[in-house]
Parts: sequence; structure tokens; C-alpha cells
Amino acid sequence: MTRYFHEELEQVKEKVLRLGSIVEIMVENAVTSLVDRDSRLAEDTIASDERADHLEVEIDEDCVRMLALYQPAAGELRFLTTAMKVSTDLERMADQAVNISERALELNEESQLKPYIDIPIMSQLAQKMLRECLDAFVRKDVTLAREVIEADNKVDALKNQVFRELLTFMMGDTSTIPRAIGLLLVSRHLERVADHATNIAEMVIFLVEGKNVRHVTPQEQGH
Repeated sequence: MTRYFHEELEQVKEKVLRLGSIVEIMVENAVTSLVDRDSRLAEDTIASDERADHLEVEIDEDCVRMLALYQPAAGELRFLTTAMKVSTDLERMADQAVNISERALELNEESQLKPYIDIPIMSQLAQKMLRECLDAFVRKDVTLAREVIEADNKVDALKNQVFRELLTFMMGDTSTIPRAIGLLLVSRHLERVADHATNIAEMVIFLVEGKNVRHVTPQEQGH
């Protein structure tokens, strides 16, 4: 039974990574659909959310079945409960990619308000955080998890920069308000992707150290 259990644990890890890969592609394509004004890509991204939803349900069902069947000890118990939470955060990132795609469909119908510079940078940072939080989860790497948590500040700073820039557009010309709000929402959705990556990184620290660092400052985490 132990061999089967560990084989199934590995399968759960693989499914979590597969879900992460789907979500990363969704986020990248959502932003590309905006930058390249490619509405077909936006529609494809929205359609791919179903795959993410199905895989999240599958991971949950696997974990619940293993908890009931094997009654795992503390370490494996924490891993399985963490995997369920990680898959939930990943599915919510997929939802944010859908939201970005929906904004892209609207914005692509209008003339472009400004060159898209900060939003693609935000997207790249959020995708990097996503990759690294999953690496940290699989490798149980708390150092990498803490780096992900710190990286969230860069995404927040870029979101604030986007807000300030778009505010000047809206104040200068009220006709820009709908497009500016659409872009503000895109930046907000990307910030949420980064927040979910941060949640996963915090769960990794809990998984490895049994320490809950949610709502704790980075300085306090070091102690």
C-alpha cells in the first residue's frame, strides 16, 4: 500500500504542475490577446478555462480519496491538504486570465489608448511568480517561496504606476474613461494572479515548516 500511496502522491504533484502550466499559458495568451489585439486568442483563452476547472476538480477528488483510503501521517497529510489549496489558487488564476481576455475583447473593439508597456511587464513577473511558487511547492523550497512573496511588491508597484498614468488620461479627456477603466481592471487581474502565487508560496512555508506566515510581514518571516 505504501508504494501505491507514494505513486499516487507523485501523480498529484504532476497534475498540479500540469494545471500550473495550463494557467501560465492562459495568463500569457490573455495579455498577448490584448497587446496584439488578437480577439480570437482571447476567445480561445476563455474556452481553455474548462480544462483548468476539470483538472482542479480531479486533483481535489484524488486528494480526498487518498485522505480517506490511506489515512496519511502528518507530513503526507499536510501535503495533500496543501495540494488541494494550491489547485484552488491555480484555478482562480485561470479565472483572472479569463477576466483579462474579456477585457481584451472589449478594448480590441476601440482605438488603443496608449502603448502597452507596464501590463506585459506585470504579466511576465506574475508568470515568473507562478512558475517559482510551483517549483517551491514540488521541491519544498522555502527560500524560493520567500523570494516569490517578496516579488509581489514589484507587481503592486507596477499596478500603482499604471493607475497613476491612466488617471492622467481620464482627467485630461473624459472620453478615455471607459478604455482606461478596462486597462485598470487588467492590471488588477494581473495583481490578483500575483496574489494567488503569493498564497501558494505561503502554503509552501506552512507545508515545510508548519508555520503560518499569512498576514505576516517579510521581515517577521525571517525570524
